[in-house]
Amino acid sequence: MAPSDNTVCAEIAACNAAATVGAAVASALAEIEVGEVVVVDDASSDGTDQAARGADDGSGRLRIIRLDKNHGPAFARNQAIAASRSPLIAVLDADDVFLPNRFKPMLATQNWDFIADDIVFVPIGQSAPPVETRPSAAGAFVLDLAAFADGNISKRGADRGEIGFLKPVMQRAFLVDKRLAYRQKLRLGEDYDLYARALAAGARYKVVRNCGYAAFIRPDSLAARHRTEDLRRLWQADRALLQGSSGAAPIPAAAAAAVRRHARHVRAKYEQRRFLDLKAEAGLAAAALDALQRPRALPAVAGGILSDKWHGRRGRPVADAGPQPFYLLAARGAGELDKLRGETSTKSAVGSASSDRKP
Repeated sequence: MAPSDNTVCAEIAACNAAATVGAAVASALAEIEVGEVVVVDDASSDGTDQAARGADDGSGRLRIIRLDKNHGPAFARNQAIAASRSPLIAVLDADDVFLPNRFKPMLATQNWDFIADDIVFVPIGQSAPPVETRPSAAGAFVLDLAAFADGNISKRGADRGEIGFLKPVMQRAFLVDKRLAYRQKLRLGEDYDLYARALAAGARYKVVRNCGYAAFIRPDSLAARHRTEDLRRLWQADRALLQGSSGAAPIPAAAAAAVRRHARHVRAKYEQRRFLDLKAEAGLAAAALDALQRPRALPAVAGGILSDKWHGRRGRPVADAGPQPFYLLAARGAGELDKLRGETSTKSAVGSASSDRKP
């Protein structure tokens, strides 16, 4: 039977995720809007494919593809998208879960190419908050490229709240029409890069205020152990976006300025990591000489080291109850959400989920 306009494919890129992928698969199969679950096992060595198969509900919706060589999450996601047929695509990390009834408020909204909801970050070992306690409000706001790029600049000493963590449902037709896919050389920020390029290509990106995605915070996650080279490639991806492609319309000035700010932010991280790598490998003198020979890197290196020392000296208060779940959009703060929405008041909103019906 051909998929309906509202049929979702949940695509899961997984590598050595045997301990968690079963829960991810089960949460996707529990959603009635999900017509396909495609798991791409990126050459795992721990039985990830068997663990995913163990969560099958017998509905015929689960497909598992095993790669013989590890290619990274971007390649695996492209494989999942290519292997699926559904008109809507939803990314699910192998160590996360969909919360029950995630898709109803999203698919009740119209006029979008990408649509996301809030994420709750849950420390490993804890359970996601019950569905009944999730914050929710009517309406959706529109995210443009300028707000998206600025929303991906992290802040030291604050809960992670980068907007690139959002997991939008994507219209396959838009990806096909704009010839968009994940950049397979990226192993960090591949989601940010795809969404930024989609926005530059004119995607209508909406965010509803419901929370339907739980991300578990793990110290051994891929994002927590990225390489220095991964930062360089993400910085270069920003540069490529600014340079544009042949025949593409120029990025508006405000958006280009925001992407440049994000590029500087990523480059600063890269330069600091490069300095620390060289220091560990060849000593402080060699690292300092290298930095002096690259004057444009000096502010990033010096600023990053001073900031680390400052935050290390101050420390960070720890609540008596220990780490607690937190919501991504709430972590941004009311003032920053106003900027993301393009609003002057937190009481205003763009669109209304109650009056929308379908994409």
